[in-house]
Amino acid sequence: MLAARNLTKQYHSGETVLSALDAISFDIADGAYVAVVGPSGSGKTTLLGLLAGLDTPTRGTTILDGTDLSTLTEDARARLRAEKVGFVFQSFQLLPTLTALENVAVPLELRGDPRAESAASDALARVGLAARASHFPAQLSGGEQQRVAIARAFANHPRVLFADEPTGNLDAASGALVIGLLESLNRESGSTVVLVTHDLALAARASRIIRLGDGRLVSDSAPNGLAASPQPVPTATV
Repeated sequence: MLAARNLTKQYHSGETVLSALDAISFDIADGAYVAVVGPSGSGKTTLLGLLAGLDTPTRGTTILDGTDLSTLTEDARARLRAEKVGFVFQSFQLLPTLTALENVAVPLELRGDPRAESAASDALARVGLAARASHFPAQLSGGEQQRVAIARAFANHPRVLFADEPTGNLDAASGALVIGLLESLNRESGSTVVLVTHDLALAARASRIIRLGDGRLVSDSAPNGLAASPQPVPTATV
């Protein structure tokens, strides 16, 4: 589903070249649940941006569901993300003037989906928020806002979902609920999930852990320390 090929990202500060990522390569199978970990500044968020086509590498490429992102224009990458990618961020990124239902429906409406409202309603029900559909973000707790963001991400039936520190702004109980939802939706929908986190306890719940350090790939293994299996995790048919 995802392949990183020699991904390198450099920035220039005067005559100094700063490397955020240095020749990162790996494959992620369809339906896998993968955690990317590492200390602050190790390149986790930079890697996520390159995998999702939000940014372009200095060298190397990402292959997403068979498409080499380096061959696409910025507009074409945006269309690919709209069709195949979902995002969950630490900051929720809900539109404050829209209800929970409307927030979930927005990406579906932008695609011209005639079932946008009913699909959004179904997605909210899946995350346990059917009764909160008419509430605005300010009327929801942090955990509820993140569940709306998860519903929005999965309503589009993404091939890949990227979650960047999705529990960073939540208390322990809300964070556990959010991770549980990501895991169950991964199993039910078969979407590949790439979770960026600094929390090793959360990472240990993934089927595979990719560890970065100073922009380099430090290790790639299952939570028990064995080499990561190239096979996708089993998924249920919805």
